[in-house]
Amino acid sequence: MKALIWHKSGVREIVEKPLPKICDDRDVIVKVKLSSICTSDIHITKGFVPRAVPETALGHEFVGEVIEVGSGIDNLKKGDRVAANCITFCGECFFCKRGFINNCENGGWELGCRIDGCQAEYVRVPFGDTGLTKLPDNVGYADALFVGDILSSGYFGAELCEIKPDDTVAVIGSGPVGLCSMACAKIFSAGKIIAIDIDDSRLDIARKNKLADYFINPLKTDVEKTVKDITNNHGADGVIEAAGGENSFETAWKIARPNAVVAVVAMYESSQILPLPDMYGKNLIFKTGGVDAVHCEKLLQLISENKLSTNFLITHTLPFNDILKGYDIFESKQDNCIKVAIKY
Repeated sequence: MKALIWHKSGVREIVEKPLPKICDDRDVIVKVKLSSICTSDIHITKGFVPRAVPETALGHEFVGEVIEVGSGIDNLKKGDRVAANCITFCGECFFCKRGFINNCENGGWELGCRIDGCQAEYVRVPFGDTGLTKLPDNVGYADALFVGDILSSGYFGAELCEIKPDDTVAVIGSGPVGLCSMACAKIFSAGKIIAIDIDDSRLDIARKNKLADYFINPLKTDVEKTVKDITNNHGADGVIEAAGGENSFETAWKIARPNAVVAVVAMYESSQILPLPDMYGKNLIFKTGGVDAVHCEKLLQLISENKLSTNFLITHTLPFNDILKGYDIFESKQDNCIKVAIKY
């Protein structure tokens, strides 16, 4: 089969690899129908993910068709259409039993990081009974492509903020995760949503899809002043930091009102500073973390009921043979790219 691997030098290459095989009774083999390129894939090739293993197939965001299941799988069968969780988790260890699947003692971020991922024609999914979710009949592959990764990240950000009805929520970053965060903040009944980004084209996407009520470009507007004007000088009730930019963490705590929650779901390329003397007295609560993809079934149900949609995120669709071109488009944000879907 064809697969996209990465070398230690950072070079990505399409190669021929053997078809994956069942190695454990909880393995599932999936024929990939659609996958996507994630910023995390680029972080791997740039050396920002020390645990990543060179020469493995990239990718962790995909949907597909089950073609083989291990003897320990009883909730999936050949022919099922499934969405993948980007986190591999056993469901039985200390952390999994408490819902902290990111910290699974037998898994974690494996696909496309430590073992072959989904930027290939077929993929082996360990613990497939927990890591794959069957699609409702009325949900297509494109509808479900982002459920197990960026949509889960956006939902996680909104959940961390403890949003109450009529709260004002500011989302820093109108990229894929930020846009999903806005959509999920609506699900949690936020009263006002403020979209913040230095790219007007991305703010336009949030505006066009009615994901936010206010739109701020920090290069053109004083963010702190504008947020205070919107909130009667209080600040945002919750802030979701989904940008991971040079100054975005600082912006996050500055625009939060006293006693607010700041949810950090961004991935940074450098350490951030927590200036406690400067924020003394604001009594802020910081919550951080990666993808908390424990709600895939719930998210698929919301999609099935037309209460949530992420199709607008797919701005480019390419065949697998053009995946390297897809990386170029995604990384440089050509043609206002948000997400690239890869067809198999």
